[in-house]
Amino acid sequence: MLIVSGFKKDIQYRQCKRCICDSTIPAIEFDSNGICSLCHIYDKFDQTFPNDERGSKILGQKFEKMRKDGLNKKYDCIIGVSGGRDSMYLLYLAVTKWKLRPLAVHFNDGFDNPVAGENMLKAVRKLGVELRTITSDFRECKDLKLVDLRASTPLLNNGTDVGIGASLYGVAYKENIKHILFGQSFRTEGIRPLCWAYFDGDHLRAVHKLFGKYPLRKWKPDEPGFNLGIKEMFYYTVLNGIRVHSPFYNYPYLREEAGEILSRELDWVYPGAHYFDDLYWALITYVHRTKFNISFRLIEYSALIRSGQMTRETALQKSQQPYQIEDPKVISLCVKRLGITEEEFNSYMQLPPKNWWDYPNSYKWMKLAQFPILILTKLGVFTQVIYDKYFTLKFR
Repeated sequence: MLIVSGFKKDIQYRQCKRCICDSTIPAIEFDSNGICSLCHIYDKFDQTFPNDERGSKILGQKFEKMRKDGLNKKYDCIIGVSGGRDSMYLLYLAVTKWKLRPLAVHFNDGFDNPVAGENMLKAVRKLGVELRTITSDFRECKDLKLVDLRASTPLLNNGTDVGIGASLYGVAYKENIKHILFGQSFRTEGIRPLCWAYFDGDHLRAVHKLFGKYPLRKWKPDEPGFNLGIKEMFYYTVLNGIRVHSPFYNYPYLREEAGEILSRELDWVYPGAHYFDDLYWALITYVHRTKFNISFRLIEYSALIRSGQMTRETALQKSQQPYQIEDPKVISLCVKRLGITEEEFNSYMQLPPKNWWDYPNSYKWMKLAQFPILILTKLGVFTQVIYDKYFTLKFR
């Protein structure tokens, strides 16, 4: 009997012989050699998105299109930044290697790590890039985080994730910029199952209607707030031609090397853990582990094993140690910043676990539109990771 995403499952524990993914990951499968389905998906991606000279050629063509679309404009792309290693290295490469003219955009949900904030300021000064910070209405943001706790699903950063995406599209629309860049890579982060990382602005509005206490702002194209459902995505992508790219899919991104370069060139400081550019991840990681038996480190470390950036022995050792992001003082700070008591927080922890399909969502419409979404993905409207997360990976 195992706990999978908070639910007891009558299944036998297994762990992949190649990576460290195991039976606690929803719908994972193992072949006759003991290799997991996520490894097979990784191998498919590795072939589809080469990061050698072929990848360099693909990126060159994309960057040329960005420069062309940005002709006679102040910027030719937007890069979402957080102060962490991935986004800072993407910004560094965009300016120094790829000769793009990015506008750096940061979404502040009220839980920023001061170290990450300093990283962003130092980087934009040294690179000569404008930083535009979209500061959320903290009453909205706090209410959405409480909504996530009350809904009792693993989607504890749902509001901020939607807010980040909406702010990037909103700035792109306002400045007439057609390209948005993200610092994601399946070779360093992997792809989380949809149970753990469902992104749907319509679902967010639905759970807010059920559990929220503070009204959300109405959507405006240039000030979207926390609104990014199917209609808003259609408006930005299809009607206004805004494209999203993940350059690290075709670039030989090595995390350790990137950290050394950033430290040397931009005086960058490691925030202390992956995702710790946002302090709220201390609380998220704690809730995931203790309530849902979820560990994002299984996905992340396994990706690093497959890409040759971490040994399996090291990953096993690190995954069995307490994660430094779960700092009790930071978790207590997050609870206080939410405006609730420890007792109230513990009451949310005792709620029966649920998941996103227990609430209204847009997934059935996404499934009906799977083929058009695939075509739009091939045309570059959406990134491949979005398509595969929603339609390739199993989630139950």
